[in-house]
Amino acid sequence: MVENKTKKHSGSSRANTLRTALSEFGIVIVLIILLNIIGSFVFTRIDLTSEKRYTLSKATRDILTQLDDYVYFRVYLEGDFPAGFKKLRRETREMLDEFRAYSKFVEYKFVNPSESTDEQERQATYQLLVEAGLNPTDLQVRTNEGMKNQLVFPGALVNYRDKELAVDFLETQLNMSPEAALNASAQNLEYKLADIINKVTRLQQPAIAFIEGHGELDEDHLYDFTQTLLQNYRVDFITLDGRLNALTRRTEPDKSGRSDILLNYDAIVIAQPQQPFDEKDKFILDQYIMHGGKVLWMIDPVIATMDSLKTAESTVGVDLNVNLDDQLFKYGVRLNKNLLLDLNAAALGIRTGETGGRPQIDFFRWYYFPLLEAASEHPMVRNMNAVKAEFVSSIDTVIREGIRKTPLLKTSGYTRIAGTPALISLTMLQSDPDPRVFNRSGQTAAWLLEGEFPSLYANRMPAEISTSGEIGFKEESKPTAMIVIADGDMARNQFHLQQGYPLPLGYDQYTRQTYGNKNFLLNAVSYLVEGEGLISIRSRELKLRLLDANKVSTQRLQWQLFNTVLPVMLILLSGLLFAWLRKKRFTR
Repeated sequence: MVENKTKKHSGSSRANTLRTALSEFGIVIVLIILLNIIGSFVFTRIDLTSEKRYTLSKATRDILTQLDDYVYFRVYLEGDFPAGFKKLRRETREMLDEFRAYSKFVEYKFVNPSESTDEQERQATYQLLVEAGLNPTDLQVRTNEGMKNQLVFPGALVNYRDKELAVDFLETQLNMSPEAALNASAQNLEYKLADIINKVTRLQQPAIAFIEGHGELDEDHLYDFTQTLLQNYRVDFITLDGRLNALTRRTEPDKSGRSDILLNYDAIVIAQPQQPFDEKDKFILDQYIMHGGKVLWMIDPVIATMDSLKTAESTVGVDLNVNLDDQLFKYGVRLNKNLLLDLNAAALGIRTGETGGRPQIDFFRWYYFPLLEAASEHPMVRNMNAVKAEFVSSIDTVIREGIRKTPLLKTSGYTRIAGTPALISLTMLQSDPDPRVFNRSGQTAAWLLEGEFPSLYANRMPAEISTSGEIGFKEESKPTAMIVIADGDMARNQFHLQQGYPLPLGYDQYTRQTYGNKNFLLNAVSYLVEGEGLISIRSRELKLRLLDANKVSTQRLQWQLFNTVLPVMLILLSGLLFAWLRKKRFTR
């Protein structure tokens, strides 16, 4: 009798347990269905990484949600690469997948440009990619036959309707390890992908004007800079010549009898003027700024060139007056009449002899060509290669209410300041520099100014300017921005020695080094024209988690066992413990 009761109780207990399990399973199924229904109406993503690696910025999300047609990426990162490039490929794929999560109009395909076994076909493919705007990188790859060189195109061609643009992913910097360079490339992936989508889908191109008429750099010396800008902007060369409508056009007068200025150009560039600006031209620039115009100033406070050193061992750097000092001072900066020498400088090729009838060229650090580094964490200069300057001066700031000043570029901590007139002689290359005279801290050579600027002509209208009432004269600007650089050569490209064609901006054909001049100036124009929306993405920092090289070499086996055997042992022990606890529970 007792046995039957025990059997009934046991059967009833198992039935209750089964019903409870089925009920719990049913609840889980219902919750999953409900979550999927809610998820189809409410979009959300959870990023568990500490630096929010996969969280897109609002600027990027806005660009993606406004897409109305397909943007197609052909990414040339497929192939047998070293680990660092495999990581960049994975990061690129994951970032594009993130983009696709916010827009169905993003499509991509990874392509191997070296997949053909035919050498001529491969070279033809490489040539097409270079002509399309992609820059190759030469790698040494280990194969079964040994080491071989392989061209890699770490970038993509982006198509939208009938437009195609190229984007390079690789961020290269002087004195930076390959691992750090690839990590910097991963940091900037979101910015580069979002920026290229913004550019390729833009219906109306912003307009940039280069000012002429005062001995500025001509179109040949600005060729690579302007040609690169033409991919995303309309570029004009404008001579002011005292014409009030050179940069503006006037609307119908309002009730007060005056008219407001509408800007024809989103930004203007003044690149290395050599002759003074008259008051009418300065007034035009001033009122352009007062009405919200943006300016990139590249001004040489001191005139000094390498041309003079081709025929003599020395030259003199003297003050250059282009009659802009009072205007820039009014806006908040003072360009100093000096030259900066830096131990961290670009090399200069000097003929030191002759071998077999051919000249022997040796390279020496030319301290008048400092390699400028980022002076702040501003997104415009973050993770940027060193910028080559030539006969650059320092810039000081002055107090102006309502103007925010951000340093952009500076020399290193081994700087010397030479006042004017400055004797510039090649004889300094014959001996080692004295570190005691290179004892100044980094000197700032480029500033970003933002805010509401006072007019140079408030309460002091010159007699030669009599038309101020006709253009809606303003004594204080709308919120705007300008960038001031104390070096005009920064935008100058070199020319090929034998064939005479212009070379890429920032490339030094003598040392075969590529500096960050082009990237910096393109970032400067982009920031002035489009604001900090997209470029603010560059402030994101992804931590570089590299292995300890010493531990890798001395404790390799230990860490391999720790990462492979230990997890398996933990799983086995957990399984045995669970089985023992279950047996103990049900035996009781």
